[in-house]
Amino acid sequence: MDAITLEVMRNRFFAITEEMGAALIRTAYSTNIKDRRDCSCALFNINGDTIAQAEHIPVHSGVLPWGVKGALKHVDKDALKPGDAIMHNDPFIGGTHLPDIIIFSPIFYNGKLVAFVGNLAHHVDVGGKVPGSLTPDATEIFHEGICFPPVKVKKEGIIDSEIYGMFQSNIRTKYESGGDLMAQIAANNVGEKRFGELCDEMGIDVVLEAVTELEKYCDRRMAAELEKLPAGIYEFEDSLEGDGITTEEPLQIKVAVTTGGPKIKIDFTGTCPQVRGPLNCVRPMALACVYYVIRAMTDPTIPPNSGTYSRFEVITPEGTLVNAVYPAATGSGNSITCQRLVDVLIGALAKATPEKACAAACGSMNGIQLGGYNPKTHSFFANGETVGGGYGGMWDQDGTSGVNTHMTNTRNTPVEVLETIMPVKVIRYGLMPDSEGPGLHRGGFGIERVLEFQTDEVDCFIASDRVNTPPWGLAGGMSAGGAHFTVIRADKTVEHLPSKSRIRFYKNDRLYIQTSGGGGWGNPASRDKESLRRDIRDGLVSMERAEKEYGGL
Repeated sequence: MDAITLEVMRNRFFAITEEMGAALIRTAYSTNIKDRRDCSCALFNINGDTIAQAEHIPVHSGVLPWGVKGALKHVDKDALKPGDAIMHNDPFIGGTHLPDIIIFSPIFYNGKLVAFVGNLAHHVDVGGKVPGSLTPDATEIFHEGICFPPVKVKKEGIIDSEIYGMFQSNIRTKYESGGDLMAQIAANNVGEKRFGELCDEMGIDVVLEAVTELEKYCDRRMAAELEKLPAGIYEFEDSLEGDGITTEEPLQIKVAVTTGGPKIKIDFTGTCPQVRGPLNCVRPMALACVYYVIRAMTDPTIPPNSGTYSRFEVITPEGTLVNAVYPAATGSGNSITCQRLVDVLIGALAKATPEKACAAACGSMNGIQLGGYNPKTHSFFANGETVGGGYGGMWDQDGTSGVNTHMTNTRNTPVEVLETIMPVKVIRYGLMPDSEGPGLHRGGFGIERVLEFQTDEVDCFIASDRVNTPPWGLAGGMSAGGAHFTVIRADKTVEHLPSKSRIRFYKNDRLYIQTSGGGGWGNPASRDKESLRRDIRDGLVSMERAEKEYGGL
């Protein structure tokens, strides 16, 4: 296929996935999808290999295709019909955690199966022991909600009322989650329609040739980038602050990256065994981290396609934190453990390609799950929030402040929306001063959010990290400030929480959330004085910190 036609087809494929994402976000009911955009959409060939995936959530880049490929092992492709849709949320088939529901549909053209279209969306509740389903004290997958094997939620265009009824009967947020499920199906309908229109316009032979050639093109581009990496074995290790249940001892994560030639080997041997708490990752989650980091530190413009990752050899020993086995709890694997996998991968590759590496980011999605019963509305409520933090500095720029970093690309919940859907009042929401890692290029600043509860018996589940192990710096840069979670009760009693906590709030209690900044890059004493003055003027760096950490003005 000539280069011009291939480029046109590549953009057409990705335009389909982007339009699917827009349809899903527009039609979703929950804040989690319509505001925070915790969802992803993709096109797959008949084997479940990725053709194109919209640039939504990085952790989904590895999970969604493996979720489809895993489900196809349980589905008779020959029995599929137009209008079918398969749903599942089983991490051990291919996924992250139970709230992430995958729905994919076959695409037929002239009566022949030619592709699949699918999406993944995080639901605010899928049952389980707590509102929102995710709790830091889960010790097995059964605590985290209802688990669906691959089932046909839609058959020849008709929603299966029995499957849908079972789904509705096991969740607390029937209205929001029911609407989100329909939005996922609607997004796939858009993808099916647009792919069919593309086949009508270009011809099915041209479309299928483009699918094959795009995979080869992505493989060639990644091979060329891997060839540029200096040959060697690069190692790094970091840790998590316990599993929140059985141990507070550091949980070691180790990686060895072997480069040289058009392939790369990533070996997580030496990583600690899987734990009782919900920090476990299944293999697709670890693969997603590898896919993200290698693309980011080689050439991010290479499309996310199965060919992009075909030269990666990834070793994830079974029964460890990066390849847990059933029935391990996985609720916080993507929000905490995946972030640390990114840190160790960047730390290792920083030795090979330092100009592409950033210092450690805030190191967690800082998950805050709230749920309970609102007597004013006579209804259950549940909401999951990932509170951002700071990115690490790089050789040529400061880290970004107050954003969700690395494996999540979600937005925040606006204050007005949060106060509408939850019985809470937001007292403060802004950047956290003096939370950055000092450096020639400082890290980004973390976030402070203060919530005051307006009703009794609100369950809160905090899944975070980097409280006692602050994000590290690079090239002489310093560590950032660690995260802090503090409770001030209505009677002024103060409680300091660990990074993984389950707690109940009552009316007029306050929760102070302070997330980590990012690590610094380079010697802080060499920082540009005008940049330092600007940070002081903006109230982000105190005069005392400027004198102590940066050597003053």
